[in-house]
Amino acid sequence: MEKKGKLFVISGPSGAGKSTVVFKAVENRSDVCFSISVTTRKPRPGEVDGKEYFFVDLDRFKEMVEHDELLEHAEYVANSYGTPRAYVQEQLDAGKNVLLDIEVQGARQVHEKMPEAVMIFIVPPSMEVLKQRLENRGTDTARAIEARLIRAKQEYAEADFYDYIIVNDDAGKAAKEFEAIITAESCRAAEHMDILKNA
Repeated sequence: MEKKGKLFVISGPSGAGKSTVVFKAVENRSDVCFSISVTTRKPRPGEVDGKEYFFVDLDRFKEMVEHDELLEHAEYVANSYGTPRAYVQEQLDAGKNVLLDIEVQGARQVHEKMPEAVMIFIVPPSMEVLKQRLENRGTDTARAIEARLIRAKQEYAEADFYDYIIVNDDAGKAAKEFEAIITAESCRAAEHMDILKNA
């Protein structure tokens, strides 16, 4: 029987180094894919429907929300974004582990609809380190950095439903921990009971 994949939901404050950790962890794995979001924003030059995003109009998006076709959805800078349930399910049924990188509120929506999803929260070693990383990026004003730090504290307060917390003080080490979680989850007893029953 084809082994089903698992849904891994990854969150963490801006500046935690999530993307670096996740890409390092999965760059050599063929059993992992990223979820593709639905969005109402217009494609940018070079973007392909079904590759970067599934592009839909607002009416179709509202229809998807009404028919519970999205695992989570949110509005960001006047556009709507969401995670299509059918696409995720298709990948899981094909035996792929699906990665979903979203904010805490969206992650909570997914957790409620798919309690079996594996929830991972990636954090820097301290708020001080987070502040430093945001400053080093050189892309934000002091006020924007302050807002990001306040938002990070709010996310920490709301993140009580995650299964794992990875402290990213070293991206290579954090990536190994992330990969270890994917491996450990595929070794859960429940995944292999058929072998014991059919012995």
